[in-house]
Amino acid sequence: MEVVVTRAAQREATRLALLAEGRRRFAVDGYQDVVLAEVAQAIGATKGAAYHHFGSKLGLFRAVVAEVQEELGARVAAEADAQRGPWEQLRAGCRAFLASGTDPEVRQILLEDAPAVLGWDEWRAMDEASSARHLADALAALMSAGVIAAQPVEPLTRLLSGAMNESALWIARSGDVAALEQAASALDSLLRGLRTA
Repeated sequence: MEVVVTRAAQREATRLALLAEGRRRFAVDGYQDVVLAEVAQAIGATKGAAYHHFGSKLGLFRAVVAEVQEELGARVAAEADAQRGPWEQLRAGCRAFLASGTDPEVRQILLEDAPAVLGWDEWRAMDEASSARHLADALAALMSAGVIAAQPVEPLTRLLSGAMNESALWIARSGDVAALEQAASALDSLLRGLRTA
């Protein structure tokens, strides 16, 4: 029984090491310049082990994207949850998402490579599962509380999500330290326009 646990633990350790090394390389080099065999070699594993766990470089990238999106969604939710009241939670969550544009790893993996490598539909579905649903929930809560006018949640979520994705990419590419504050200010103005009072 101990041998089975040890092998299972070894397999999991190899999978996690491949994921971490793949993430590091995708963030630094971009998807096109990463070679799966080199990722495996860097952690002392075989190319076969990488294929066993992820199937392909694309499979490894997909797992990395999911991990980064999950972490970003958790960061956004934590920033929102630290605030009192649904309005301040929305603002804090949106600002935390915009701030992700200052993270080089998020920029390269999520904002630049993921839509191009995975395709728009798959990337959008992953984004929706990790962070857009939090935005939809926040907007629905604000509508229920009468803070913003009742309206269909899905189109409003998509409008705000698209604007924030584009803004985060602009922040990432601008190289201007003031870009985050400028985008956050513009977003605040946009959000204030939704308020009923």
